[in-house]
Amino acid sequence: QVQPVESGGGLVQAGGSLRLSCVTSGRTNSRYAMGWFRQAPGKEREFVGAISWSGSRTDYTDSVKGRFTISRDNAKNMVYLQMNSLKPEDTAVYYCALRYTNGILDTFFRDYEYQYWGQGTQVTVSS
Repeated sequence: QVQPVESGGGLVQAGGSLRLSCVTSGRTNSRYAMGWFRQAPGKEREFVGAISWSGSRTDYTDSVKGRFTISRDNAKNMVYLQMNSLKPEDTAVYYCALRYTNGILDTFFRDYEYQYWGQGTQVTVSS
C-alpha cells in the first residue's frame, strides 16, 4: 500500500519560512507526479503546487508563486515544499498527494486526479 506522510509543519511568524517534507512508503516503482494541497478552516481544499516525475516541471497557484518551491528526490521517495515569506493567510493543513503517470513532465492540478494522500501537517502563521 502506497502511503505519503507529511512532516515539518509548525508555528511560524509572518515573513518566516518552513520546509515541509513528504516521504512515500510502499511500492513506488512506477513514475508518479506529486502535488501539495492545503485546507484552511472553513474553506475547501485548494491546490498549492505540483511537480512532475522528472522534477523539471513545477506549477504553482498564483498566491504562492515566488514564495514556495517544490522539489523532489526520487532516490529517497521524498518531495519537499519550501515556503518562504509566509503570510497569515497561508495558515492551513497541508497535504501531499501522489498520482501515478507515464509522463515524466506531467503535473496535475485537481485533487480528484490524485490517488494517494497523506494525513496532513498543520502550518500556522502568526501575524
